[in-house]
Amino acid sequence: MTFRRPTPWPLGVFLALLAFALFAAAAPAEAALQININRGSLNPMPIAISNFDATTPAMTETGANIASVVRNDLGSSGLFRPIAPAAFVQTPAAMRVTPNFGDWRAINAQALVTGLAEMTPDGRLHVEFRLWDIYSNQQLVGFQYFTTPENWRRIAHLVSDAIYKALTGEEGYFDSRIAYVAETGPYGRRATRIAIMDEDGANNRYLTGDRHLVLTPRFSPNQQEITYLAYINNRPRVYLMNVATGQREVLGDFPGMTFAPRFSPNGNRVIMSMSLQGETNIYTMDLRTRAITRLTDDAAIDTSPCYSPHGNHIVFTSDRGGSPQIYIMNADGSNPHRITFSEGDYETPAWSPKGNWIAFTKIYHGTFYIGVIHPDGSGERLLSESFLDEGPTWAPNGQVIMFWRETPGSGPQGQGTHVRLWSVNLSGYNLRQVVTPTDAEDPDWSSLGSVNTSAGSGG
Repeated sequence: MTFRRPTPWPLGVFLALLAFALFAAAAPAEAALQININRGSLNPMPIAISNFDATTPAMTETGANIASVVRNDLGSSGLFRPIAPAAFVQTPAAMRVTPNFGDWRAINAQALVTGLAEMTPDGRLHVEFRLWDIYSNQQLVGFQYFTTPENWRRIAHLVSDAIYKALTGEEGYFDSRIAYVAETGPYGRRATRIAIMDEDGANNRYLTGDRHLVLTPRFSPNQQEITYLAYINNRPRVYLMNVATGQREVLGDFPGMTFAPRFSPNGNRVIMSMSLQGETNIYTMDLRTRAITRLTDDAAIDTSPCYSPHGNHIVFTSDRGGSPQIYIMNADGSNPHRITFSEGDYETPAWSPKGNWIAFTKIYHGTFYIGVIHPDGSGERLLSESFLDEGPTWAPNGQVIMFWRETPGSGPQGQGTHVRLWSVNLSGYNLRQVVTPTDAEDPDWSSLGSVNTSAGSGG
């Protein structure tokens, strides 16, 4: 298959990826190891990830770096326990054809990853990997990739995604990015910037300066653009920014306050809430014609709209019933109906990429929770609890949720307060802090690397 990105990755550099399946010794599907990712807790699978073999000393570091990123990716998911390389008996070169499976059973590995990194005569980076089932003595999956040398980190994420899918049956999420609001400065006088980074925190980059307050960055479906809210000269405006070039434009001069802009699934519209004459309702804007359509019309506060994956429904928060609750309506604004009825306030709903869950923020007796609920209102489940958890966003495979958490400082004016990104899986397992260079809030998870695939010959 051929992978080709329509936008630069990393930013500013056009990169083409070629990937071919390695079919030799591939195991039948029924022999594959499987991890049940729907369990609330589990013992992570022990997996050995060898440094990728190198044909020249110059490529040894690249091979080691790729393996290190794969270990970090899989380990961070909570589903895998990478075994320390110091326990390995076989060298990368000794496994170029087939590993000695007994050596890996001796250290209790259930799966093994081997690989190769080399430069081709035309200056491209060639990387291949194989995933082995230690107990069936079979290869489960294998791919090889050709790309530019500086793209080695993305190759590592693609390897991680392939391993994750082979062992869980779900798509991976490591070849994705996070947009968020970076915060610096003293409490009460924070400077904010729109930032973007790889899913693992690498390649952090600031897209805006720190002179103005910025909020709620949201990716377009193809990752080429971000929409966000900025207060410039104390005037809130919704902006559209090209991620690669940094060029931005105002979506429109609205007469009232605008909040929480998001793209439609096809990228042709932006949905937002807007406050006019004391009423806050939900509107959409056609990005081609700039025509604005009002979807709700009542005296309540309707805000935080989010489309379903197919674009035929919208979830939003409204206090029309007396307190903030979650409602769903058709994409044209018809048939609004409430889906949350438990005690507490519900805010910031976000539809899962699969469409089977809606994540939300819940406030009950002064405590904040991140939870999920089915679109029909059933199956409510709370995944986190703290002084302040807010703003859930979904991994592209619909299995992990990221949000931001505020930890209060001990000073009388809140000095020492920290705001950081956290993630948790759909079962409430593997709650962990996401590393960022500064305080961070308002995350938005991109789709996967936006590659187009077409059939190709196997190698």
